[in-house]
Amino acid sequence: MVSGRLSDSLNVELDELVTEIESNVEVVLRPVKGQPSKTGESIFDLIARLPGGNRSKEHIDRQIREERESWGDR
Repeated sequence: MVSGRLSDSLNVELDELVTEIESNVEVVLRPVKGQPSKTGESIFDLIARLPGGNRSKEHIDRQIREERESWGDR
């Protein structure tokens, strides 16, 4: 297995030379776990695309109050 990165939508840059193969190859792409995505999208763009909620301010305030009350004297 050789690691690398997509340099654009058609090209892959490998982290090491491959000299054993001199024919067509099959490439399987899988994102590396723990590596941040480089989509260039900000978290604010992501949030803006999410659907709006349907809870009222009162419902949210009540849920926060109940949660805080469950903490006791901590």
